[in-house]
Amino acid sequence: MGVEGGMKCVKYLLFFFNFIFWLCGLALIVLGVLVQVALHKTVVINNVSASSAPIVLIVVGVVVFFIAFFGCCGAWKESYCMVTMFSILLGLIIITEIGAAIAGYVFRGNLTVIVHESLNDMVTKYSNGTDEFQKALDNLQIDLKCCGVINATDWRGNFGSGTNSVPDSCCVNVTAGCGQGAMEDSSKVHQMGCQTVVEELLKKNIMWVIVAALVIAFLQIMGIIFACMLMRGIRSGYEVM
Repeated sequence: MGVEGGMKCVKYLLFFFNFIFWLCGLALIVLGVLVQVALHKTVVINNVSASSAPIVLIVVGVVVFFIAFFGCCGAWKESYCMVTMFSILLGLIIITEIGAAIAGYVFRGNLTVIVHESLNDMVTKYSNGTDEFQKALDNLQIDLKCCGVINATDWRGNFGSGTNSVPDSCCVNVTAGCGQGAMEDSSKVHQMGCQTVVEELLKKNIMWVIVAALVIAFLQIMGIIFACMLMRGIRSGYEVM
């Protein structure tokens, strides 16, 4: 009766943890979408490791979402096969999450080079870019109140006919033609470059990704432990009430 009661407790603990996993899967999806949107709103990054981390989180979130539901059914029905499959799939998910955390950490270490190259590429291609491309960089400079890569002088030779002109999106008060000949006028144009601001924004988002992946992986390891305990109880022939 003691073993039976213990297995009953494990059953409900596993069901509870799967409900938590279900919420975690939903959280991963939301977090991955938010980070992906932040990446596209701030800067067009061509580095594969940078753009893949949030996509991996979204995919993992969707998979965890459905596996958790599968685990709940297995725990409630006390199905040895379902609980075993749940443990295997959850183990694979943990490996993937740890990989995403490592990729995020590696990307964080190379962030300065990646952001600098991406922003510099956008500035040099701005004049010949499409309206959508120009609008993306304009929105970046307006939202973050920055200009150029390191400072406003990065636009010299990359915009307009005048060497001292910058896009209107660099202006403190954005109006038509406000950037003409105002490159070094701090009262009219933001002098701080976008690299530092973008780095800080991305580091904040990446850190949340790493923390979320590791915390959820820890909770999932606990879930595997409870699943193994329930599998042992079922296999031993004890009926869980």
